[in-house]
Amino acid sequence: MSWILAIISGIIIGWIANAIMRTRSSLATDIIVGIIGSVLGRWFFGSVLGIGSALSAGTFSVLGIVWGIIGAVVLIAIVRAILGAYGEEKMTGPSYHEEIKKRKGRR
Repeated sequence: MSWILAIISGIIIGWIANAIMRTRSSLATDIIVGIIGSVLGRWFFGSVLGIGSALSAGTFSVLGIVWGIIGAVVLIAIVRAILGAYGEEKMTGPSYHEEIKKRKGRR
């Protein structure tokens, strides 16, 4: 039963974090981002910084969801920073779709 709640909270956390960070992702990615973000939030904010309520990150409670979202947003920001450091372009909005069409040879 705890795995089912972890998946459900992962979906919620990942979906909200992706909406905040304006990323496009699948349901599976939302679950992964939500669960890894919750672990990151619990470890960094709860264990390293000593914020007691952060130890509930990832649980199926209001504080658990909030700390999980914070951890997931940090995770997405770290991944974007790493990808940006290796030359990935930041593309959003209509220019993103235009670039994809150009790369595929369509106009």
